[in-house]
Amino acid sequence: MDINSLLFVGFNRKVGALDRVTGQIVWEWQAPSGTGFVSLLLDGDRLMAAVQGYTYCLDPRTGAQLWMNPMKGFGYGVTSLTSVRGASTHPNLGASAAQQAQSTAASSAATTSTM
Repeated sequence: MDINSLLFVGFNRKVGALDRVTGQIVWEWQAPSGTGFVSLLLDGDRLMAAVQGYTYCLDPRTGAQLWMNPMKGFGYGVTSLTSVRGASTHPNLGASAAQQAQSTAASSAATTSTM
């Protein structure tokens, strides 16, 4: 299944992929270790899931676990995930924001140079 058709949710060490149109569960996965809150990051063709000190990499199309890292020595708690490939906005919205920022910077520079 195309990952653009999916919505990913995490609850109590479980991750599920829902069909974006119907809301039906396409696949589900449960972390073999860790409990509680699940942090998720869609990183291109990988879905990162972190649960109480454990980090997992899943195939977002199937939910298959690709790897696991126990993150020894990092402690426990709610995990923050980030990646250069993990976009937090739609590509078109990101481009608009970038264009807006460039336009604002250019206006500011022009104003500063005329003072």
